[in-house]
Amino acid sequence: VQLVESGGGLVHPGGSLRLSCAASGFTFSTYHMNWYRQAPGKERELVALITTAGGSTNYADSVKGRFTISRDNAKNTAYLQMNSLKPEDTAVYYCNARLGICDYWGQGTQVTVSS
Repeated sequence: VQLVESGGGLVHPGGSLRLSCAASGFTFSTYHMNWYRQAPGKERELVALITTAGGSTNYADSVKGRFTISRDNAKNTAYLQMNSLKPEDTAVYYCNARLGICDYWGQGTQVTVSS
């Protein structure tokens, strides 16, 4: 089982990034997909989630209207489009796949928002 995030980096406030999470080793389409983030000195928090067929999404209040989660089950990939980025969005972003007690994590990708 492997989840590999990509797309992180340094961006100015107001900028955009698109994170990708490539999955392998399990039946991607049957898992709910989540994006979490963890800032220095803070607990890991759920940013966004999407159900198996993408029919339902949910977001943390802090990112609503700015972030969009999506998935392509044909490509075994989940995405997080992040617009209007703020310095407080700076964190390591983790991809998570969950189905019942099965819970898989990626290694994380750093997002830094700074002028």
